[in-house]
Formats: sequence, structure tokens, C-alpha cells
Amino acid sequence: MGAKEIAVKRYVVKLNGEERERLDTMVRMGKHPARQLTKARILLKADASEAGEAWSDGQIATALDISIDTVARTRQRLVEEGFDAVLIHKHSAASARPRIFDGAAEAKLIALACSKPPKGRARWTLRLLEEAVVELNIVDRVSDNTIGRTLKKTRSNPICSGNGSSRPTPTLPS
Repeated sequence: MGAKEIAVKRYVVKLNGEERERLDTMVRMGKHPARQLTKARILLKADASEAGEAWSDGQIATALDISIDTVARTRQRLVEEGFDAVLIHKHSAASARPRIFDGAAEAKLIALACSKPPKGRARWTLRLLEEAVVELNIVDRVSDNTIGRTLKKTRSNPICSGNGSSRPTPTLPS
């Protein structure tokens, strides 16, 4: 028994019938993202209404194989932000890094990667692309790793099969 388990619950979960039914249906169907299903299970176990089980954070964490902090944050978010906010995952704009390649810069990178390589080179490398996008003022600075991720995301890698640059070769019937 840790200190967190003994702590007094500041955020009490009390679901109404409609909310319980929505969560039950979600869990029974199982056709939602895993994070959303976990939050639904947490809320159902933590529900302190007459129809609920009112489990402690420690019991929920053990049963669902998650941390006590996850259970506590889910309770807190329900009380502070509401039912729908718990189930919808939102990325914090404050914590996310700004994108290096916006749509236009990404298009220029792809066009560059699909163009002829520099003289004396058989193909573009990530390092060559890194130097070229900075020289051409497409972006101020970038790493070869970022270029690789961007090209992988768009499937614009010249050696990637199915990148749209050529038709697939037909297979012989067996």
C-alpha cells in the first residue's frame, strides 16, 4: 500500500445513467482506440453513483494494469473538464514542437528528393538533402533525421516501393 493509494480522493466520479450506458457500450463493442477504452474502464470502475462500483485508485490500477497516476488524472479531468474531455485525446499546443516542414516546404523537399541528384552522385542522401534545403532557403535549419521522417511519412523515398513514381511490376501467375 503506497501513500498515493491511501490519499483522500479529491475528485469523485459520479456518472449518470446515460454516461454509464455510453461507456458500457463503448467497452462492449471494443471498436475504439485503446486509450479511449482504458479511460472508459477507469470511469466505470471509479463511478461512485448507486450503479457504480466505487473502486479505489489502487484497485483500478491493479485490475487494468495501469499506473495510479493515470487513474487520478482521469478522475481529475472528468471533474474539471467534463465527460467528453476525458474520452477525447487532445495534444497540448504548448508542449508540441512547431513543425519544421509546413505543406509548401514539404512539397519542395519532395520535389527536390525526386529530382536528379547533384553532379558526381548516384542518388540523394539524407545529408545531401539536409544541405540542399538549407541552401535553397526552404527551411532555416533541419536535421537529416527530420528529412528522413518527412519523406517516410509521405512515402516519397525514391527506393520505396509504391511511392507512385513507377507502376508495380506484374507478377507471374503461379
